[in-house]
Amino acid sequence: MPSTIRQIPLASATHHHTHDFHQIVITLCGSSEFEIEGLGGRVNAFSGCIVPANHEHYYSGCGHNRQLIFDLPEDAPALTGENRALVALFDAPRFFGLDNALRHYLAFMQSELAQGFDTSSNSFQQDRLAATLLGSLKARLGTAASSAQQRLDLTRINRFIRQHLAEDLRVADLARLACLSEAHFSDCFRAQTGLSPWQYVKRQRLHAARQLILQSRLPLTDIAIQTGFANQSALSHAFRRSYGLSPRKLRQADAPSVAINPSNAALGTVQANKSSTKVV
Repeated sequence: MPSTIRQIPLASATHHHTHDFHQIVITLCGSSEFEIEGLGGRVNAFSGCIVPANHEHYYSGCGHNRQLIFDLPEDAPALTGENRALVALFDAPRFFGLDNALRHYLAFMQSELAQGFDTSSNSFQQDRLAATLLGSLKARLGTAASSAQQRLDLTRINRFIRQHLAEDLRVADLARLACLSEAHFSDCFRAQTGLSPWQYVKRQRLHAARQLILQSRLPLTDIAIQTGFANQSALSHAFRRSYGLSPRKLRQADAPSVAINPSNAALGTVQANKSSTKVV
């Protein structure tokens, strides 16, 4: 199935969904807000985000804006055959900025798209354009195989996450704490914990939210805000996926009798169970 590239503005109202194809969103002008599985923030012009398939994401536009959106099915030519290595870009959500070279390529893409294509004879032209961008992004963002590993100070990282849980946490914030590039930090973090940074932050958010649900009478909306979720709906969705029940049902039940999925129960720290954690 071919990829598609489209240009649209995003409405100011917050929407959310999942889809069974990968996606890259680049803000061409204005700005937008993206939260992918509990991690994200504002995306300014000439920046973008990677949205892996089946990842819940919330999004909205800020004022006048325009987005370039790549919809990339897993069997698209841009991700198969000689391009199959590019699918590694979608191992986890990621935010990125475009350097000058990629900005020039973006202008070229827009010019090509403005020409229009005969779908009968050029049905894969958008895949060719997409594959060049994906290859360039992959070269810039790096891969685990190309980075030397080093031990991270997880105690310091945990403290920083707890102190900034209600804020927009990005991988770049944690990488800066470790004095590493974003790509190098992500690779070291996954090698040391078995999780990507965004998965780890999401678990910390869920753990903190669960503690507040059980130990306080704060409204769920306030708990969502305090633990870094966009709203109560985002918290409830993530909670059900991880624990198998809604925050409201957890609060209503007696804590000892709540059925928790054992694979998701220990969310406080990764060190205790990292040897048995597998990320697919």
